[in-house]
Amino acid sequence: MIKRWLSHPYVDLALKALGRNRLQTGLTLLGMTIGVATVLAMMAVGAGAQQSIEQQVRAAGLNQLTVRAGNWRPKVEDTGEAVAHQGDARDTLVLPLYRGDVLPVAFHPEDDPMEKHDHPLARQRLGDLEAGLGSAATLTFDDAEAIKGLPGVQYVAGGVHENARVHFGGKRWFTRMHGTDVEMPSIKRGWMLAEGRFFTRREQDRAEQVLVIGQIVAERLFGAGVKAVGQEVTLWNQPFEVVGVVTSATWVVRPAPGDDQFDAVYMPYTTTHRLLNLSKLNDITITAASSGDVSRLAREITTLLRQRHGIGDDQPDDFTVLTQATKALTTGGLPPSVARAVAGNVAELEKVTLEQLATTLERASRTMTWLLAAVAAVSLVVGGIGIMNITLLSVTERTREIGLRLAVGARSRDVMRQFLIEAVAISLAGGVAGIVLGVIAAALIARTLNWATVVSPLSVLLAFGVAGAVGIFFGWYPARRASQLDPIVALRHE
Repeated sequence: MIKRWLSHPYVDLALKALGRNRLQTGLTLLGMTIGVATVLAMMAVGAGAQQSIEQQVRAAGLNQLTVRAGNWRPKVEDTGEAVAHQGDARDTLVLPLYRGDVLPVAFHPEDDPMEKHDHPLARQRLGDLEAGLGSAATLTFDDAEAIKGLPGVQYVAGGVHENARVHFGGKRWFTRMHGTDVEMPSIKRGWMLAEGRFFTRREQDRAEQVLVIGQIVAERLFGAGVKAVGQEVTLWNQPFEVVGVVTSATWVVRPAPGDDQFDAVYMPYTTTHRLLNLSKLNDITITAASSGDVSRLAREITTLLRQRHGIGDDQPDDFTVLTQATKALTTGGLPPSVARAVAGNVAELEKVTLEQLATTLERASRTMTWLLAAVAAVSLVVGGIGIMNITLLSVTERTREIGLRLAVGARSRDVMRQFLIEAVAISLAGGVAGIVLGVIAAALIARTLNWATVVSPLSVLLAFGVAGAVGIFFGWYPARRASQLDPIVALRHE
């Protein structure tokens, strides 16, 4: 098709005409190439900055909600401080050494939401009987699936959490175990894989004994710089294969001993359920597609779970929905009375802070992108002026040729089409060369300056389309001028 288009009489004539003045055509083509490359590179920088800002916001968890099983309330002592139940770090769970597909020993049922269990970690996971509904294991994977259907929900991951010791050789490390969903890396945008991979959907469905470990755990068990992927560690006296190591990808969170992200190990929640004979979830983590939707989603999730759990209007929730604001209030050391008073207005607080933050960041990134594009557009205008200049020069030099063509029967629109095709040919050729140069420039900027750059297919198509539009716009006047020449006057031109 391209060959047929190039062999068209008008196109063939235009290319031959451009070939007569190769130096002028080359310089005009260079100007157009630089213009398109500059626009594409600046758009890549702007889009990269916008994406980087969004990642930092998501890494900070501003679009994240957590639904916890039970409606836990802190005990209040005479000091007025909130005292939470903490498990004994010496508590651990050891399962019989097993390498088969089905664990032969059933430790306890967990289908009864008010059931108390007697294994060493039950007190730590579910709390004391005095906590009332705080002891309830009420969340299920079906609840997580139902939440996925709410509008504005981006990712959902159920979780089961325990403290556990991980062994390798003669070393052991007491850390946090997370039985979680394969979607967790999408929720934790501040993560990156230092090596290996996260567990797969197939491994989750088959409840395989695979483990993704945090950077701190990898350093404590294997040492700094030692490859952890492929090693076999022991957890609950069970062998697990290490398939990946996660670390922080942003400045928002840095790996440190004792944190809940990188001083931790991750396995499929199905594996946790099989080994511990569980059927419920400790919590469900949700991310909103927009930070401004957090408060609305919290209300809709509450309504949905109350309906699913059959909770009457006069009964309290058997779960707790927490946003980043409520987490900060309940864990920030405030007296309970003050925390409750402030928490009552969290919805309005989040609406102001999160919506305004999201809107401000969006406007700032959009403004920067358009500012960079506007600056780069100056190069396109210069390239367009060059196209107009060479086309006008071509009309002047070929006045007798134009007069002869008109005299032997060529129509004005034929002459106009010829010169317009010449202008568009230069513009599109410069556009293609500019796109290649722009992609290379964006890659060099990312590598040398460590700036985030994003070259999207849409920006490439836009750059190519703008190049064609510039050729038509700046080539129209010279082409029209050529088509309106008087044949007699043109033939007399020297």
